[in-house]
Amino acid sequence: MVHMRPYSEFEAENIKYLVDRRVEFATLQITETGLRKSILDATAPVRAYFKENHVHDYESQLQGQEHKRSIDTYILTETAQYFTKTSLYRPLTKKGDPRMWINKVRDVEFLHADDLFAVIAYNGIFFAINLTVVDIRKVCKSTVDTPLKDLICEISDERNTVSNELLGLIKDRMSDWMPAEILADTGIGRTVENVLGITMNSSKTPDYKGIELKSHREASRVRNTLFTQAPEWEISRLKSGKEIVEKYGYVPDGYTHKSLHVTLASNRPNPQGLGLLILPNQGILEADEFAQVMSEDGTFPKLRDVAAWKLMKLHERLLAKHRETFWIEAETKLESGREFFRVSEILHTKNPIPSQFDILLEQGGITVDFLLCRNSGGDTYSFKIKSNARQLLFPESDTYSIRC
Repeated sequence: MVHMRPYSEFEAENIKYLVDRRVEFATLQITETGLRKSILDATAPVRAYFKENHVHDYESQLQGQEHKRSIDTYILTETAQYFTKTSLYRPLTKKGDPRMWINKVRDVEFLHADDLFAVIAYNGIFFAINLTVVDIRKVCKSTVDTPLKDLICEISDERNTVSNELLGLIKDRMSDWMPAEILADTGIGRTVENVLGITMNSSKTPDYKGIELKSHREASRVRNTLFTQAPEWEISRLKSGKEIVEKYGYVPDGYTHKSLHVTLASNRPNPQGLGLLILPNQGILEADEFAQVMSEDGTFPKLRDVAAWKLMKLHERLLAKHRETFWIEAETKLESGREFFRVSEILHTKNPIPSQFDILLEQGGITVDFLLCRNSGGDTYSFKIKSNARQLLFPESDTYSIRC
């Protein structure tokens, strides 16, 4: 597998500017071999970006030239734009590994092998920007209007419009007391989504026009769910939730079959001896069984592995789900057996840092809940974050006070 080279300082500044302006993109490296053969690998992050933006799904694409797809594309420089096409396909050879190529890219000025490009999917069109040579900040700060400046400003303004629209809806509809639909942990979250016209589903995409919603009670300092993700069974010792329950489950009072509702953290094993272990050199997060007695060096010896996740996959889930999030805090009261709430404050976060995700797993700020039942088939593996750890994962945030 070819890994993307590290960013130069200039490229990092370009990427930071795009992120700060809330412009989503995929990054491509124009390798020397790719430039010579006019072919690039569509890496996992690129494929995920195309799919999440409803542009192209390689998983459903058949192999062969007859199934190739072309997307209208503009290559943007600091002053001009060049219209071309991007080819997306899976060849008959090499197991149909996803490929792509931006036509005419070699004809654009200042292109060299190993240059990095940002590809932005917007309104069904691709826009390609050479991050190695184009000074995006300078272009956007200039008084001269260019195609690149127009694109960045339009996308950024659109993102601000969505967040302002959502904030206005919440202020208008949920600043006064209203009844929660049910008296349960999920009662407020369900009511918020229904009031906003969001249908409950198991989608892995954000809730409201690209913004994820997370609701909790003001007095509660419980962990918030970041996302759910099943282990990758092909690299796991146990091959299903059923096997995990059989090995480590228990029969709750009033039930006749085993279940396993537990929290796993990296800093100490739970009563079942289960905990988390990060293997950064292998890019793996493991759920392991540990000894219950601490060793002399202050750690709990690992007995055996149970299940595993690829860290890159978890990073992709984090970025897809929480590119932008409203953490809604609600004041609550009980009247005649019913719960009433009103929104008091909103924390608006953007652009989580994947490397911080790994650190917080190691430090116990992020944990994993197993909700497994031998007979139901509705197993969930929830990655949750403590409220005091959110600012470490999401450095960019704004706080909106809703209470008068």
